Amino acid sequence: MVGAGIVGASIGLNLAEQGAQVTVLEAETPGAGTTSTSYAWVNSNGKEPESYYAINRAGLLAHREFAAAPAGRRSEDAETWFLPTGHLEIAADVAHEEDVRRRAEALKARGHQVEDLSAEQVRELEPGLVLPEQPRAMILFREEAYLYPLRYLAEALHRLRQAGGTLLTGARVAGFAAPDGGGSPNADSSAAAPVTVQLEDGRSLEADQVVLAAGRWTGGLAAAAGVEVPLAEFQEPGDVTVGYLARTTAVPHPLQRLLTSPWLNARPDGGGRLLLQALDLDVTADPGDVSGPDSELAAEFLRRLRAVLPDAAGAQIEEIVVGQRVMPADGKTIASPVPGVPWMYAVATHSGVTLAPFLGRAVASEVLGHAEPLLEDFRLERFREGVPAEPPRGPRKPGEQ
Repeated sequence: MVGAGIVGASIGLNLAEQGAQVTVLEAETPGAGTTSTSYAWVNSNGKEPESYYAINRAGLLAHREFAAAPAGRRSEDAETWFLPTGHLEIAADVAHEEDVRRRAEALKARGHQVEDLSAEQVRELEPGLVLPEQPRAMILFREEAYLYPLRYLAEALHRLRQAGGTLLTGARVAGFAAPDGGGSPNADSSAAAPVTVQLEDGRSLEADQVVLAAGRWTGGLAAAAGVEVPLAEFQEPGDVTVGYLARTTAVPHPLQRLLTSPWLNARPDGGGRLLLQALDLDVTADPGDVSGPDSELAAEFLRRLRAVLPDAAGAQIEEIVVGQRVMPADGKTIASPVPGVPWMYAVATHSGVTLAPFLGRAVASEVLGHAEPLLEDFRLERFREGVPAEPPRGPRKPGEQ
């Protein structure tokens, strides 16, 4: 198992709990990649087409199951990592209103709890919030949640060890020495010839199956085995692979749930702090040039925050990070045996925080020989006719297509 981010740890845990002998290799420290720089909104909101909605919905439900595990499986001092507080979205222009109502109706038709709120109801939910003068829509998506990803990761790794799995940190993969033959990734692993996983420090390990779940490094690792896992890579500031997150100091009377507004997205981040996101500001996001807490970018985040939450007047920006998204070339999840490499399975996905517990269970099941129907649309074979010339494009403001 290569990668100890939120997806890789979830897969390793499920393999171990199903009786496989699992070693999880992590090049740095667990969660050092995208996991630690995620807005961590758990949802199936606007996730289309139907097959992509289905796996995101499965992820949301799997989070509830993971969080509700009996005491014997949870670590004794486990902190809460899954916060199903709901998501409040406020629209102030026509395009955003049309978009949020379309998504709300689609989710209601699928059985979700979605409510159209009045200004009075919003003020009861979030007393400190300032609404636009003429809000066009205020929608509460009750089933949505946010996550503390590193707390989830710590719990998954705790359960991995309980199940007999091993975690090796500082274990950077250099390449693979392939066996002469071997079985299918969906065959009994005991019949497969072992592959040697070579580490940069000179160590090597033998494995019947290798699962790549190393986030944005998955493509490079697959290339070491002579195959392509097509991922969008950072090319220029503001492209779809990057986005800012700003963390505040403690705010009196902070938000209680996820908020999406025309100017700012925000959610609680523990200790009275907030985590902020503003999609239009992402146009300058560059992982090689990150603004500090005293920058003009930080000042703009604060201006927007104080406009919607006056109680935040004394707050400061504690940290700004540039998150680097894992983005398959067509924007949709990759969860697939690698064609022509019978000992390798590859996973790479946007929405990894939402999908982690579902992918953990589903990928482990496939590696151990049981196909998961919900993953059929997410195989590498879909790229046989070529990789999209242009990477997927993300919205720059709420309601933008």
